[in-house]
Amino acid sequence: MGLTHLRGFLRRHARIALDTSVFISQLEANPRYVHLTDHIFAWVERPHHAAITSTITMTELLVQPYRDADEQRVNEFFGLLSTYPNLDWIAPGLEVADIAARVRAAHRLRTPDALQAACAVWAHATGFVTNDAVFERVKSVETLVLYWTNFWQPRPRRRLSEPPWRCHSPRWRL
Repeated sequence: MGLTHLRGFLRRHARIALDTSVFISQLEANPRYVHLTDHIFAWVERPHHAAITSTITMTELLVQPYRDADEQRVNEFFGLLSTYPNLDWIAPGLEVADIAARVRAAHRLRTPDALQAACAVWAHATGFVTNDAVFERVKSVETLVLYWTNFWQPRPRRRLSEPPWRCHSPRWRL
């Protein structure tokens, strides 16, 4: 059911934004999500499809290899991701910072999340793939949360009195 839902989401978009959690799931071959992320990255490689992510993603992906003093892993990640077909890396500038401030003020996102969402808006992505439900608050892009996709069934809208559900990215297992 999850792959069918993902395919439907991707059919509705020509340009999507990818959050860091999508890259982590793919690079770790996380058994819970890799069947979804494989499909996402295959979609990105096809003609007439495009994806964007913020350079914040690269920062977050390189932290653990640098902590481990694993220069080979750093070079592998950087080499693979910086040349990935149809994937644009957006370095937040002043215009993106302004959008991020508006997103953060309106939706109470943390600054890194607001910058990710702002990059998607600035780059005219119409879909956002993540594993963090907090991005569902941002209505200027359609959000697909991998966790929900894995167990997809239409779910009721959260009441405003309920606390927001948060899914944290899986830990690195290098």
